Amino acid sequence: MIKYKLICKDCKNIFDSWFSNSKEFEKLKKKKYLNCHICDSSKIEKTLMAPNVLNNSDFKNKDITKIREIKSKLREFKKFIKNNFKYVGDSFAYEARSLHYDSKKKDKAIYGKASRKEIEDLKQEGIITEEFPWIEDKEN
Repeated sequence: MIKYKLICKDCKNIFDSWFSNSKEFEKLKKKKYLNCHICDSSKIEKTLMAPNVLNNSDFKNKDITKIREIKSKLREFKKFIKNNFKYVGDSFAYEARSLHYDSKKKDKAIYGKASRKEIEDLKQEGIITEEFPWIEDKEN
């Protein structure tokens, strides 16, 4: 795995992303699968970054314990959401509008995927959403 610091050439947003190898970044970029989560632009480039090398002194036991506690809580929240909300996938924005504007559907809870632009559009319409860090179930 390799982590790159990326920049959107349109809105200048800087963010990190992981790739299986350096060729994977180029492959995804060429197919225009990389996009900015702020403005949805596909004009993404790598930026300069310093190597991040960790050694045993970088983390103290209390830091590792705290990280494990946070991950455990996130897994609990994720389990609660999966058990009590309906997964709507990439149609989250559509479904959220449907629930907001149809009074007969008010008692449903949903979760899914949406771009930053879609979330901003929902917010401007008065539709409140929450973002949640969705961690993988497996431990690395």
